[in-house]
Amino acid sequence: MKIRSFLLYIAFFLVLIILAGVYIGNLGVREIDSYPTEINRLVISLGKDWDKTKLRKKEKIESDQPFDYAVIDGEGNLLVYSKEKMSTSVSAATTHYDAVRDITTEDGTIVGKLIVHNNYQEQQVQRNRTIAMLVGGFLLLMLVISVIYFLYLKRRVVDPFDKMKDFAAEVAAGNLDAPMKMDKGNVFGAFTGAFDIMRDELRASKLREAEAVQARKELVAQLSHDIKTPVTSIKAMADVMELSAKSEEEKTTIRSINAKADQIDSLVSNLFHATLEELEHLEVKLGEVTSGDITHFISEADHKHKVAGFKIEDAVVQADPLRLNQVINNIFSNSYKYADTEMTVTSRCEKGIDGVRFLVIEIGDKGGGVPEEEIEKIFGKFKRGSNAEGKDGTGLGLYISRYFMEKMGGEITCLNRDGGMVVVLRLKLL
Repeated sequence: MKIRSFLLYIAFFLVLIILAGVYIGNLGVREIDSYPTEINRLVISLGKDWDKTKLRKKEKIESDQPFDYAVIDGEGNLLVYSKEKMSTSVSAATTHYDAVRDITTEDGTIVGKLIVHNNYQEQQVQRNRTIAMLVGGFLLLMLVISVIYFLYLKRRVVDPFDKMKDFAAEVAAGNLDAPMKMDKGNVFGAFTGAFDIMRDELRASKLREAEAVQARKELVAQLSHDIKTPVTSIKAMADVMELSAKSEEEKTTIRSINAKADQIDSLVSNLFHATLEELEHLEVKLGEVTSGDITHFISEADHKHKVAGFKIEDAVVQADPLRLNQVINNIFSNSYKYADTEMTVTSRCEKGIDGVRFLVIEIGDKGGGVPEEEIEKIFGKFKRGSNAEGKDGTGLGLYISRYFMEKMGGEITCLNRDGGMVVVLRLKLL
């Protein structure tokens, strides 16, 4: 609440209280009207016309004087009066502090009494009513102003404070996307602006942290999976070297190399498994990949030279070179592990159902394939076919390969053909 508004509120009520006090004070010091001259004239007039007046009996008249009065004769009988509920006898007049004057004829004989009504009591009642109305109006005005001021405080102080409280609860709960609108008209205007700046900074910090964690996870996942391919090559070379070794010492050394390679492969598999459990997605950056690039990827992945010869159709496809290379390496690594037979690679261009053209690459072996009911299962996370029993693996290669192919707008499927497994890659042509 602004101090100036509060001071104006106090000053306004002080002025009202002073004005009300002055007005009530003036009501209290008002003098009672006496009308001595008018009363004397009326007494003289009644004395002169007494013969007519005494003939009246309880007759109500309109007062021609600035006061109300009654006339009684010498025996106390009421002759005329100008007001209901006023004194009509000397005893009643004495009780109500009314003025009583003798009415005399010209010879000085007292023939009756003039009772002049004292309106002090009525003036007092009127004064009390005026004071009551004034106090009631003042209280009503205070109530109205207080309600208005309460609504003002609610709008300018309470509601903004409640919004800040709710905003703080949202921030504490981790919701950093909803901004807090700053209203300069309330007392927390600048403060709400600072709150929103804090929210922006927290949100930016949280995004930077999430990006850093995501990048670290992707790096670990990528490196750990990519390390497995050269480790597999090392193991294969060690097996060949062991067969051609001439001395037992050489064979022992080669077996040690093979054992260490197995240990590295196991540790990398564990690391990759733990990282992928938390990984939401691996980044795929689409670009142009030529048939020459694909030929290079296949030749590099086939380090055992299981493919006698192949040719990829001239084309440019939409893909991420890094991720496509990983997919091809996964396919060859699986074939080496589970089939270890001669392999074939063929390619063709075809049009899909929706008119989109694809480069289709088929990579097959002669390892017996997998049961038909397991073909789709082996693309699941940590899923392996029944032919994988007794062989190392995590069941993630084909799962990651399908993820990459879908992100690149392509497709990967498997089928059994000619006594072996055929992996079919469909890459969108540009």
